[in-house]
Order: sequence, then structure tokens, then C-alpha cells
Amino acid sequence: MDEQTADAPRASARLDRERIVVAALTLIDERGLAHLSMRNLGKTLSVEAMSLYRYVNGREDLLEGVVDLLMHDLTASLIEAAGDQWQRFLQVTAHEVRRIAIEHPKAFPLIATRHPAAPWLRPPLRSVEVVEVFLSTLIGFGFTDEQAVGAYRSFSSFLLGNLLLESAVRGADTGPADEPLDEGDADIPQGDGSQNLEASPQVRRLRALLSEDHAEEEFEESLESLLDRLDRQLSQ
Repeated sequence: MDEQTADAPRASARLDRERIVVAALTLIDERGLAHLSMRNLGKTLSVEAMSLYRYVNGREDLLEGVVDLLMHDLTASLIEAAGDQWQRFLQVTAHEVRRIAIEHPKAFPLIATRHPAAPWLRPPLRSVEVVEVFLSTLIGFGFTDEQAVGAYRSFSSFLLGNLLLESAVRGADTGPADEPLDEGDADIPQGDGSQNLEASPQVRRLRALLSEDHAEEEFEESLESLLDRLDRQLSQ
């Protein structure tokens, strides 16, 4: 048995889901999302791509793991800030999301992609958990359902629009992030990316409102607000 063959089982034995997801995020940070494939990830970890399927189910599952890793601290910060005033809560949300964009610009576009359990979110946000905390907190502050969903929609559009541009300046590829990954010729398990909304009752309850597309209306309102602000600056 040669040295390379002898090393392979030991490398595989050290694998776990956390290590694979951390390696995936590191690969994205260093080389960009387009280079994330099971084959490239296997090379990074010095294992065969097929061995990764013992711990991740494939494309959607791997992306969910990366987004969960990115959003872990954000979720904790939002839960902590939920006891403050709603203005403070939104400030914390904005600055924590921007921190992710600055620290992981090449991975940040993943945040603004469809969640497999809620592809109808408008605008899309990969973390349903964050949407759930956001909605629950605002409703707890006295927002109606319509006001909470409207705040999610406008606030997310503002954050993602600004931070995707900032990420692009820092080297991110802001093209579609939902292109199929190179899975190393492996069959993707049927359960890949299958998730439900049992842990997100507000998101599930407000699906109809969250599914509405108001992009044109919001664009016009944002444009009008910008023109009004410029007009006030010129008249001062």
C-alpha cells in the first residue's frame, strides 16, 4: 500500500459536516463561488469527492450549510437585540448583515438566493430563520402583519441592493448563484435540500404576503424618495 493510499482513510476519518462546510466557505472566500464543486472541495480536503456525500447531500445541502455558518452570529445578535427598541433592532440587523458582506464578500451573494423551503420569499433570503426572527420581533413591537412584511421587504431590498454592490467591489461575482454545481458525477440524493417550515411559524403563516411581488412599486417609491432628498439638499 503506497503512502497516498494509506493517508486517504485517515483523511476521510477526520471528516465531519462542520469541517466540510468550513472548508467550503474558505474555498469560496479564496476563489469565489464558481469554484465551489464537490470535486474541488474534495481536493481541498485531500479526499475523493464521493466521500463528502456521507456528510452532505449535495448542492442545496452544502449551500445551506455555508449560509447557516455565515448567518449563525447574525441570528444570535438579532435575538439579543429583540429586547431593545425596534429602531435599534433594525440598526443591529443592518450592521451585522454588512459585517458578513465585508468579511465574506465572495460568499455574500448566497444570502440573496432562494431558500429551498421558501422559494416564494420576495425578495429572496436564503435564511428563513433570520426572516422568522425579523418578523416575530417586529410583530412583537406592535407591527401589523402587513407592516412587518412591508418592513422585511423594504429593509431587505435596501440591504441586499447596497451590500451586493459593495461585495462586487470587493471581488464577488454577483451573477446568478443558483447555477448547478459540479457534483463530481455523483447522483444527488432525492432528499437534497428538502426542508420544511415547521420551525418558522410566522413565515409559514405569512406566506401569502411574503410571496407578493412589489418590485416595481418599491422601485418607484425609492426613486421618488431619492429625488425628494436631492431636492431638499439643493434647496438648503
